[in-house]
Amino acid sequence: MHNNNKHLLLSLACAATLLPSLSQAEPVLRIGTEGAYPPFNYVASNGQLEGFDVEIGQAMCAKMQRQCEFVAQDWDGIIPALLAGKYDLILASMFITEQRKEQVDFTDPYYKAAMSFVIPKGEIRDDFSPAALAGKVIGAQSATTQAEFLLANYPDVEVRLYPTQDEANLDMANGRLDMMVGDLLPMLMWTQQTQDGGCCELAGDLITDPKFVGDGVGIAVRKEDSQLREQLNQALAAVIADGSYQRINDKYFPINILTLK
Repeated sequence: MHNNNKHLLLSLACAATLLPSLSQAEPVLRIGTEGAYPPFNYVASNGQLEGFDVEIGQAMCAKMQRQCEFVAQDWDGIIPALLAGKYDLILASMFITEQRKEQVDFTDPYYKAAMSFVIPKGEIRDDFSPAALAGKVIGAQSATTQAEFLLANYPDVEVRLYPTQDEANLDMANGRLDMMVGDLLPMLMWTQQTQDGGCCELAGDLITDPKFVGDGVGIAVRKEDSQLREQLNQALAAVIADGSYQRINDKYFPINILTLK
């Protein structure tokens, strides 16, 4: 009996000494993002991925005590690359939609979603109905909910799709589009804080139809990774609770993007 207890204590002591090394040996958490969607995620002049999404991810990784690395991936292949194991999660301003939930699971929303029309500055336009826009050339980023919204609701317009939002912005600034539809926050920042975006302004009511903007913007994980999803939810709640989220928010946006107020 005494010997058994001795062995048990020895085993427990060995396990305790192994715990720190096991924790340190935890694999790096790989985060997929687009890298072409400022101010949320973009490649800075030093070649590093930066932006709101990146900083929120870094803050959450710190809460989880995990080492993380960001991986850039073109938007139209971002979910297939997650499912193929290129990275462990997607943190890339992705709307939580029913269609996407068929492929992946999402965390709680980390900001609220809305879309907006963008038109040339000074153009007077109040009517954005399908009939009023018939014949117009309207741009959007391909494989996005903005593209789905236009294709579903505006059968008589020419929908011009672009691999990145930056490319759509460029054609809008150069007058090759009559208007475009984009996510509210990047469009707000582009029109108000960039030189080429000075060409244009937001117009019409915000597009908040849940069919297209979903339940907000979330972090996507593979369906089998429910434990990781729960860890991410806890880390997000902690980042919001300690004020880190607000500090990062205020660095990039004039409004609170959790509430759009």
